[in-house]
Amino acid sequence: MTRILNTDPDSASASQAGITKEIAAIESAYQQAGIEETQPRLDYAPYRSSLLRHPTRELQHADPETLELWSPVFGARDVDKLESDLTIQHNGEPIGERALVTGRIVDGEGRPVRSQLVEIWQANAAGRYVHKRDQHPAPLDPNFTGVGRCLTDDDGWYKFTTIKPGPYPWKNHHNAWRPAHIHFSLFGTEFTQRMITQMYFPGDPLFALDPIYQSITDQKARDRLVASYDHDVTTHEWCTGYRWDIVLTGSDRTTFENAEGEPR
Repeated sequence: MTRILNTDPDSASASQAGITKEIAAIESAYQQAGIEETQPRLDYAPYRSSLLRHPTRELQHADPETLELWSPVFGARDVDKLESDLTIQHNGEPIGERALVTGRIVDGEGRPVRSQLVEIWQANAAGRYVHKRDQHPAPLDPNFTGVGRCLTDDDGWYKFTTIKPGPYPWKNHHNAWRPAHIHFSLFGTEFTQRMITQMYFPGDPLFALDPIYQSITDQKARDRLVASYDHDVTTHEWCTGYRWDIVLTGSDRTTFENAEGEPR
């Protein structure tokens, strides 16, 4: 879940115009610096709680082999093919735009990443999560939980059938709204090999206003988080289709949340 409960009582006092001005100033300084940043900044002032969302002290190293002895193991027998369809998990049809989201997961050389565990979670069509801490006044959908998972095939493809999520308010500043997005989690062959990111939908008018999306200062890196509408994926009289490929390494790699948990 991405909604943030800020500890600063004045965190939501800033206006959208003020936040947008801060974003523009950081963007201008970034362009003048002549460098390339492909990952989110740890401390990004327009994202008010970013300072609170990562460790400020040196991390303590753990033995991954010991950790994995007590951690879940996932394989082909653990993931049912029906888990990738978020629209059939209850007795009725969920409300909203049915969408098929698919793509390939590859490494920096374009080689497919096979048997990759891919998990997603998202808000419903009204922008509401099934979570007790999400209490904003939008309806819950009794036929939509908003979680699913699958394994990539031999060519690195994943595929989910879901409902396009709605935007939702959060408490970063006054009248703050997050663009519609789906969270992705990728597990490697070991439990400690996990990457988390977000997929956005094309043409969202909230992109320029959202400090989480804008905390990635490079436009090319931001663009890699946006899916493409694909009419060949769209199904006649059934659902719209979106393609979003994930690159794990190399200069064109997809932007992921870093080990300290930014952004969410």
